[in-house]
Amino acid sequence: MHIAILDEELPYPLTSGKRIRTYNLLRRLASRHRLTYVCHRNADRTEAENAASHFAEIGIHTVVVDRTVPPKSGIGFYSRLAGNLLSSLPYSVSSHQSTQLQRAMADLTARDPVDLWHCEWTPYAEYLRGRQRTPWLVVAHNVESLIWQRYAENESNPAKRWYIRKQWHKFFAFERWAYSTANRTIAVSPDDALMIRNEFGGRDVAVVDNGVDTDYFRPTDAKRDPKTLLFLGSLDWRPNQDGVRLLLDNIFPLVRQQEPNARLSIVGRNPPNWLREQASQSAGVELHGSVPDVRPFIAQATVLAVPLRIGGGSRLKILEALAAGLPVVSSRIGAEGLDLHDGVHLDITEGIEPMADALVAAMRNHERTRKLADVGRKQVLHRYDWEILKDRLEECWRRCVTETTAKQAA
Repeated sequence: MHIAILDEELPYPLTSGKRIRTYNLLRRLASRHRLTYVCHRNADRTEAENAASHFAEIGIHTVVVDRTVPPKSGIGFYSRLAGNLLSSLPYSVSSHQSTQLQRAMADLTARDPVDLWHCEWTPYAEYLRGRQRTPWLVVAHNVESLIWQRYAENESNPAKRWYIRKQWHKFFAFERWAYSTANRTIAVSPDDALMIRNEFGGRDVAVVDNGVDTDYFRPTDAKRDPKTLLFLGSLDWRPNQDGVRLLLDNIFPLVRQQEPNARLSIVGRNPPNWLREQASQSAGVELHGSVPDVRPFIAQATVLAVPLRIGGGSRLKILEALAAGLPVVSSRIGAEGLDLHDGVHLDITEGIEPMADALVAAMRNHERTRKLADVGRKQVLHRYDWEILKDRLEECWRRCVTETTAKQAA
């Protein structure tokens, strides 16, 4: 089949959970189907050139329009946020719209007909509005309106909370249209799939879980530092920023009261300036931004801390940690969407003091947490390997095309 993937940018290098998922699934299917990636140019031109070259090497054709998504900073950003109050679309949808990408889609359809449009991020479903003849599906990496709801619930500033609630309601309406209109919706967890069916009227919702490359992430012989905690995640994503701020402001100081020699290693791409400054002024904290390989940090730490209060979908970082034998202490939201259980595969806790106590306990009782991680690794190997999940995605493609074509012919 000829599958056209519609997305914001080329998912390379693998510096975020979304990129990791998209790349690992599509790379494994590129030899079975003809894939065309249609997207805007990556903001960094060098990154964009390297990504296009790499995609050519793995057999995925690219159609990249020379327009980048507007940045989320500066006076222009706040002007666009204000202007969005007059739009029925969420900001993350309206800011990604471009006539260049619309023309690229039309040109591709005219010269090389597509069997299926695969929308890799929900906001880009807007480009498929009114395209009823060609089957299309949308991948819900998160239920976006749920994330905005959680932003609102955790925002203390009344003006910001008012604006965030506006975005939440816009996203709810947009997702209700997208999931009820697409020929198929792919959720990344059973929890999200249930919500998409029940609250948004999703048509033909399937689950293709997030996964992990279990050959790449595996236990090593390196000796773990019993005093080092790890926070891992894209640091330009607001839910991770909220989590790491909670860790720095509240949780880690409580850990240090019980374990004065405890250290915190924060690893992730594009850390904001406030995080760089706070980390440099916090005792026992090291910040490692945009590292080429996270595995040395996973191999060194004694436990992964996932204190998320905001989020959706499921966390690849937990799967990567367990695949590599690293114990995990997570909040309920941090671990949601994964078939992992408290006290069996990892420790799940709620609240600042319970999270701090659980991290201290993990540092002190290495034998128990190692056993949890061993059981967690076995579950990851059984359930979350990309080789298993790519077959599930391929079956979604086939069913979407064949069933839609049959309905149109009836």
